[in-house]
Amino acid sequence: MAQEHVVSKDHWLSIGEIAARSGVAASALRFYEEQGLISSRRTAGNQRQYQRSTLRRIAFVQAAQRVGLALSEIKQALDSLPDDRTPTRADWSRLSKTWRSRLDQRIAELERLRDDLDGCIGCGCLSLQRCNLYNKSDRLAERGPGAQILNVGIPGK
Repeated sequence: MAQEHVVSKDHWLSIGEIAARSGVAASALRFYEEQGLISSRRTAGNQRQYQRSTLRRIAFVQAAQRVGLALSEIKQALDSLPDDRTPTRADWSRLSKTWRSRLDQRIAELERLRDDLDGCIGCGCLSLQRCNLYNKSDRLAERGPGAQILNVGIPGK
């Protein structure tokens, strides 16, 4: 006779416990859940409870955000895992290889920004004479408000 696997109560953590252990605010955890990055169950008192393995999913989300991925891209990566399971080291390795070119591009953009930082504040602008070289006829205004040169490489900019 097959033995039924019973998950003990110890495998479930409250939102406060998950927040304390992950270092992520409860409000961010609720947002992650709304975005489909993590999931919870509700108690009879309608309180959220998370499986302990959710800690690994949260760490995955945080690491992917540090790489510069949008939450929609992170969700897509998590959705690619079989049976909505927690990412393993092998999963992270496979998925992070697909992000390497983006990270290399971001590094190049940051190096360019570092090298040009003393001459430009991203067309906000410190020098109208010099800015004319970077932004002739105010063409960057077409991209929207703010420091457009500095926004290069930022998702949505």
